[in-house]
This record gives sequence, structure tokens and C-alpha cells, in this order.
Amino acid sequence: MTTSHRAHPAEVLLGAQAGAVSLPVCDHYSGVEVRMRKSLALQAEMAEEFGACVFDVTLDCEDGAPVGGEAEHAQLVTELALAAAPGMRIGVRVHPVDHAAFDADVATIAGRAGARLSHLMVPKVERLGDVARAAAALDAAGAPDLPLHVLIESPLAVRHAFDIAAHPRVQSLSFGLMDFVSAHAGAIPSDGMGVAGQFSHPLVVRAKLEIASAAHAFGKVPSHCVVTEFGDAQALRTAARRASREFGYTRMWSIHPNQIRPILEAFAPDEEQIHIATKIIAAAADADWAPVQFDGTLHDRASYRHFWQVLARAHATGRALPSEAQAWFVPAAAEN
Repeated sequence: MTTSHRAHPAEVLLGAQAGAVSLPVCDHYSGVEVRMRKSLALQAEMAEEFGACVFDVTLDCEDGAPVGGEAEHAQLVTELALAAAPGMRIGVRVHPVDHAAFDADVATIAGRAGARLSHLMVPKVERLGDVARAAAALDAAGAPDLPLHVLIESPLAVRHAFDIAAHPRVQSLSFGLMDFVSAHAGAIPSDGMGVAGQFSHPLVVRAKLEIASAAHAFGKVPSHCVVTEFGDAQALRTAARRASREFGYTRMWSIHPNQIRPILEAFAPDEEQIHIATKIIAAAADADWAPVQFDGTLHDRASYRHFWQVLARAHATGRALPSEAQAWFVPAAAEN
């Protein structure tokens, strides 16, 4: 398959979806200094291993800052972000917009390190006005282009998820499982926070689906909640696979380094999917994107779009691609 004189599949197939957000499938959270430093070192090591930055590190002010030490923690997070290895994706979770430290967080962190950050995570967003407040704070700090990630943690926030996802500064919606369960005043039992309950309790399932649907409706990234049983590798794998394959999530939180690789594996296509996608996209390119037959099944641009996205996800998760697919992912500068 030769590709040098052909339009790129993304140009041909994505159309109105070309502007849809694509992010690493794992977002790793850390708020204690020693763990933040270790997370940043691991991110750089794995980027060297995979040839790309395969997960985000989000430095945490909300849960990481000691009470009364918010300003000092914001300074620490800023210094860590500025010192991170080149090419790494670093985000920061600040305090909620109604917290006394919110404005200072944004002014310090975005004001000094905004150009170095990939995103700012805002927790406990309830309505569109909270997003507007966060965007205005970023503008005032001199970071008007820094994307916002938002954490949906209550029934009211779920109610407003579509309005929140529609905001142009919002890049990703995350589900805050434990706060969501707690917001129901005991109506959801505590096992709703566990691996089994969070995939079976109707209110939790409904919230997950609403958030994923809202994100996809506006080309944003739905990010799945944490698995607190970080010592149970199988539980993590099961949750990640279900989030990806059944609930429409394309990203997931990690709260322990041991969770990162299982999340990458769960959200990555397997070898058979990659093989089929490569063959179909190659046949489509050879046919100048007209319909083709593959193994007795008719494919056209609607299915081509799906298989191209399979290959893009494989590349983003560090999966090895067949030689005939690798050319699609060579940076433009490297081709010249």
C-alpha cells in the first residue's frame, strides 16, 4: 500500500468529526509530592518505551493540598509542571470554583505554567455557569487557550451534562463516582462505589451513560471513574474493559501506578481488531474510498470511519501497527 499521493484517512473519513477531541486513554492522578515526582518520572520512562506520551499525569490540588497549605501546594505543583520532561502531558486539578482557594490556584498555576499544561481539571462542576467561571479565571490568568476538563459528581451535574459538554473550552467530562454516590444521602448503598456495584446500580449506570452520551454528542472525551480497589488487578481490568466496551468511555482515571498499564491494555484494540482495521482501510484507500467487500461484508465510509478510529486508538495506546498502517501515522515533517 502506498500513501504518499493520497489523502490522509482522517481528512477523508472524519468530516465534521475532524475536530473531535482525542486524548490519551489513561489520566493518572497524584497529589502527594513524592508520588507526583514518581508519576512524572514514570510518564517520561514509558514515553521512551512506547515512543509517545501514552498517559496524562494530573497533579492534584483538591485532594493533595493540606488544609491551610493550599497556596504552597499550588506553588509546588507549578514548579513540578514547569520542570516536567519536554513533550509530556501535564494537567492540574484545582479546587472547585466555590472554594476559597480556586482563584489563587488558577492565578498561580495557569498564570505561571499555563503554556506547559495540557489541561486544567475543575472538580464539582454543577452547571454551565461553573464552566464559564473557570474559563473566565483562565482568561484572567493569561491562559485563554488552556482546555478545561470537568468532573461530574452529583445528580444535578448529570442533569446539566449536555450543556456542560457543549461549552467550547470543555475538552473532557469525568465521572466522580464516590461523590456521586455520597450525594444520594444513603439512597445508593456503599457497594455502589465498588467494582461490582458501580456497573449494576441503576442510578450509577444511568449517570455513566448520560455523561458518555453528552461527551460524544459534542466531540468531547468521556473519562471513566476510579477503581479504588487498586490492589486487585483483575477488578481493574474488568472495570476498564466494561467502561470501554459497554459504556462508551474512551479514557479512565488511574490512582496508582499499577493501574496504568492495565488501563492502556483494556482500552487498546486487540491484534485481531488491528489486523482487520488495517486490511479494510488499505482496501478502502486502494478503491479511493468507494465501497468495498471484505470477507463477504460490504463496507463504506461509515464503517471506514470506525476502523480508522480503531487504528488511531491503537497508535495512541502504543500498540504495534502492521507496516502497511504505519505510514498513516508518520508525522508530516518526517515524510519530507
